[in-house]
Amino acid sequence: MPPSKLDEEYVQNSFHTYLKSSLTQAKVEKLIEDQVLASAEADLMISGPALCLYFAALRCTTNPPSVPLPRATKSAPPLELSVDNCPPAFLGFLAVWAAAVPQIQCLIPQDQHDLARVICGLQPIAVPPNPECAGIAADLRAVAIEISQRRTFQDRYASDLQAALDAGSSSSGLKVKTSFVPPPVYSDQFAAESSGYGSKKFSSPSSPSSVLSAFPSRTPSPTILTQDTPEIDFIRETLYSALAAVLEQITVSQAHKPHPLARLFKYDPPRAHFAAVSLAILEVATTEGIILPDQNAIMCVSARELGGHKLTPDACPEPLRPFMMELIAVGRDAQVMQNEDNEATIKAIERGDEDIPEPRFERVQAIIIDGVRVGGDTADNSCRRRKRSVEGRAVAFANRVNALGLSISRIKAFRDREKEVFDVLGPRP
Repeated sequence: MPPSKLDEEYVQNSFHTYLKSSLTQAKVEKLIEDQVLASAEADLMISGPALCLYFAALRCTTNPPSVPLPRATKSAPPLELSVDNCPPAFLGFLAVWAAAVPQIQCLIPQDQHDLARVICGLQPIAVPPNPECAGIAADLRAVAIEISQRRTFQDRYASDLQAALDAGSSSSGLKVKTSFVPPPVYSDQFAAESSGYGSKKFSSPSSPSSVLSAFPSRTPSPTILTQDTPEIDFIRETLYSALAAVLEQITVSQAHKPHPLARLFKYDPPRAHFAAVSLAILEVATTEGIILPDQNAIMCVSARELGGHKLTPDACPEPLRPFMMELIAVGRDAQVMQNEDNEATIKAIERGDEDIPEPRFERVQAIIIDGVRVGGDTADNSCRRRKRSVEGRAVAFANRVNALGLSISRIKAFRDREKEVFDVLGPRP
């Protein structure tokens, strides 16, 4: 008789218990500063869970790797999360983590510390750095990204951050509060069992102009979105136009081969939302004439300027500049990646190769949609499949795009209107 599966909620509770201690340990080791915990920067939604996986790997003593879980009660027997009892929703996470455990434990202590630094976006100390650290960090961050896209995680992350902030602080001193705010809830209007899409009155727009006209006028909130800073309007509407193109692909493909996102919108709406936003970023990055790397600019959608509006980071308000610079950098690298893919395909055809290499850009898209879970595979098979990503470059780039998508929710002007966009443009059940 196969062992029974653990309850998902019990595993989630255990993860958040470890996450609080991992964030606290990272704070003690100066990997994460108090101001970062308080500001709840978008990357912290990734580096926090990734650090939790890293510390769990260091503590692991079993083969195959498993995770000891906190006891529900003092009298409860000890439990370990393993492939045999892991809830199906978490099997993909466990498989990738288990593959990383021996790699992490084989590193010398200095490289292990550098790995933690790379996970947190810090430069490694070793010169030259161990190249394995980047690949391991990419895999752990990929798992962390998918964890951070779960609504159950988002609803509890603020308390995890606050626990780390409170650790070691004086009770008589000024208490620092985290500013983390979960993104809007998208599940209700997308779930298959819901009663449709509420008061949706618009058909899915099929052009940038229809996207712009679909939204009612709103009074800007007192944030960086003001009448004096219209730059964020240009970026937002450009991304929304790309999002319209992504969501339209779902509608078009339904008559032929269902789009992978259609499955996500039906079974995992929150993840589908994040995947759609990330794919919209790739759409902006690779559509000719939008990202202009040689000019360090973006040609944005504009209802008033026929040819679009050229926007540079210097023209943006300070809070928007890091986002702009990373979007341009992602566009530059995505265009280079597509060119390299085309060259590799042409050379393979000229050599008469029977196996044409899978374009790395397509692998990036697949990682964004499918995440780290591999349906129907055993843990060993899924681990071997992920190792084929050369130096983890496809995983690392998908992580960058996903991180950029998560950072959008940190900009209030985007967060306030994202729900409207999916109400209008989201696929019907």
